[in-house]
Amino acid sequence: MFWPESRMFGMDPFAELRRLQREMNRLFEGYGEAECAWPAINLWSNRDEVVVSAEAPGVDPKDLKVTVQNDIFTIEGERKPEDLGENAVTHRAEREFGRFSRSIRLPYEVDNSKVTARYRNGVLTVTLPRSEVSKPKQIAVATE
Repeated sequence: MFWPESRMFGMDPFAELRRLQREMNRLFEGYGEAECAWPAINLWSNRDEVVVSAEAPGVDPKDLKVTVQNDIFTIEGERKPEDLGENAVTHRAEREFGRFSRSIRLPYEVDNSKVTARYRNGVLTVTLPRSEVSKPKQIAVATE
């Protein structure tokens, strides 16, 4: 394939191949090793809430979209590439750029009206309070 000189410098000819590889990895997410999933997500819960934290350094918070439907949590966004200038030559490119989307199943349904999200130091932390309907209820046993 012919690459005009203006595209050789400052343009990564393998960017499209890496994008295709990321898309293929997303197709098989959950069937192999977790390291191909981006952004990395931690999830923990207690009796009253679920907390999800996602690494998103370099992502502008306005480019993040967080949704919850029933017990499915989804984070979508875009990390835009750095502007290196027209004469820059890339020697190593390990940080991924582009659009991303991850969905995970929560351990129980949450109250969507009370969800809060905070972005700090490149980490998005979302607190999802458990819905009252999904909390276990103790049933009194009557005697005769």
